Parts: sequence; structure tokens; C-alpha cells
Amino acid sequence: MPTDPYEYAEWKECRVGIDYHVEIGRHYYSVPHQLIRQPISARITAKTVELFHRGRRVAAHLRSFQQRRHTTVPEHMPSAHRRYAGWTHERLQREAHDIGPETGLLVETILQKKPHPEQAFRACLGIIRLRAGYGRDRVEAACARALQINGLSYSSVASILKNDLDRFRPANSAADGPPLDHSNIRGPSYFH
Repeated sequence: MPTDPYEYAEWKECRVGIDYHVEIGRHYYSVPHQLIRQPISARITAKTVELFHRGRRVAAHLRSFQQRRHTTVPEHMPSAHRRYAGWTHERLQREAHDIGPETGLLVETILQKKPHPEQAFRACLGIIRLRAGYGRDRVEAACARALQINGLSYSSVASILKNDLDRFRPANSAADGPPLDHSNIRGPSYFH
């Protein structure tokens, strides 16, 4: 009889992104950075994710169910964060600013949110690539709206574009209009 009970496992074929992570169940797991853009086989159990390249295990992680988060082993990161297939922090910012200032600001904010900016490359590239399907003006408007609502992710910008919310201007709120003059409103002089 086997000493360990049978453990169910699923297998998935995936490709390593330019940020040296693979996506499994909407969570990103790191592999050695030398495997960027290489095919990977993932063995997924209830507790672990094992990653194989050409039949050799290259990484093992505890499984996480946090969506859109990263599990990164520091040894998998490149020293001094070398260029990843031509994409750098500076190139992402330059491409985003070419779309417009709001897109540039959103990409900068996303890059600054991560402890390692390379973990944000996937989201930033996705936002930049939305220009091909929606055009520069719509992506810029969607990024402006995403910044207003604190939707600092690719999925927020894509959702804004998909639902045409970049074309929708909210009605003026009371704060945008003239100040109210009413006997129940105390005003600044009340507090002095």
C-alpha cells in the first residue's frame, strides 16, 4: 500500500509572461526569469502549484486563491531587473504617455503600487494594447475615468471601455454647482 494518500492533480499548459510569471487560476506564480516566453506545464493540486519546463520541475509554490496577486520567489527575479524582451519600466511609461497624459499617469501609478514594478508589466502592457481595439482617445478617456474611481488595473480600464463608460459623463453633482444659500447652512464663519 502507498504511504501517502492519492492526491488529485490537474495539468495545464501555459506560457511564461515577460514578467516571469504564469497565470494559474487568476493568480501569478514566478518561474526563473530565464524561461520568459517559454512553454510551461503546471501541476495543480489543492495545496500546491508545480511548474515544469521540458519535464523538469523549475518551481513549486503553495497554492493561493487570491485573484490578480503574485507569488514571487526572489531567486526567480533577474539581477538588476534586466530588460525583458525589450520591455522596460521606461518603455512602458513612454508608450503610455504616447497615448496621453492620463494613460501615462495610470501606468506610472500601477507600476509604483507593486513592490517590484515588473509584476505590473502584464497590466500595463494590456492597457497599452487596448489602443489597437479602441483607439487612442477612448483609451485616454477610460484611463482618466479609472483614475477618478481608483480603478487602478487593466480589468477596470477594459471594463470601462467594454461598457462605453468612457463616453458617459456623470451629471453635475451639487459640489460642481454654485454654493447653496440656505438658512440651515452654517458656512465657514460659524466655526470661528
